[in-house]
Amino acid sequence: MNKAVFIIATWLAATGWSPAQVAVELLLEQEQYLRNESLPLRVRISNSSGQTLRFGAEADWLAFEIQDTEGHAVRRLGKVPLADPFNLGSARVATLKTDLMPYFDLSSIGHFSVSATLKVGQLNASFSSRAESFNIISGSKIWEREFGVPRTSPPDVRKYALVQATFLKQLRLYARITDPHDQKVFRVQALGPLVSFSKPTAQLDKSCNLHALFQTGARSFLYEIVTPDGELIIRQTHEHTETRPTLQTADDGTLFVAGGRRLVLLNDLPPPALSPSPTDLSTNHEAARPPQKKAL
Repeated sequence: MNKAVFIIATWLAATGWSPAQVAVELLLEQEQYLRNESLPLRVRISNSSGQTLRFGAEADWLAFEIQDTEGHAVRRLGKVPLADPFNLGSARVATLKTDLMPYFDLSSIGHFSVSATLKVGQLNASFSSRAESFNIISGSKIWEREFGVPRTSPPDVRKYALVQATFLKQLRLYARITDPHDQKVFRVQALGPLVSFSKPTAQLDKSCNLHALFQTGARSFLYEIVTPDGELIIRQTHEHTETRPTLQTADDGTLFVAGGRRLVLLNDLPPPALSPSPTDLSTNHEAARPPQKKAL
């Protein structure tokens, strides 16, 4: 994410005067992240000053700090992009969204805490948030493949890797895109939960997209497609019926899921246009399943 997203909530903050006048709260999506995985953060700003306040007009009006367990500040790699200047009325709340991972050196595993300080020029005061804790964990690589990024000159060579890690006692699967020597990480994409006995299948298509099929439960499987830039463009759920879902290659090189049955769910990518009907439940995505070969 290259720029923070700014949202003014449409609801009013709780009535009543607040001694702090302005409150800053940090919200993390989870408590544990794989090394180099995105670290999404929401900053909630509540204005109880009794007047409209303007934010963003001053340099460093919002600053973040990450510390390790010994209280040492984590090295900054760049300046966190912030929202453009905006006004926030009294008794209203604004939310900023950003990703901190690209701007701090979080390459080491361990326990960390993040806090923020908000400067308000109109009040000639600063307000600090409560520190929120999180862990950076390592994973184990179970598959990797180098590839050339299409339509780049000179050729840009990268590497896909499937990495598994235990998240809150649950095994999860990630796709990591790096340079061939693992020195530069372009993206870490969380794929989903993974059963311990699962052996994920991974292949590359003609556009060098990564296709991954892996088991998430006793009879359920996830099929996902990740681009060379780490974007997740396809997510489908399949289930084991009389046959087991497998990743197959058609005569023209197209990859598709054969066997089992697809379940159309609301968290699909792309999302379903309509609620699934009984006939939809056995229909695969067109791009994911070309016509089957005819028997000779």
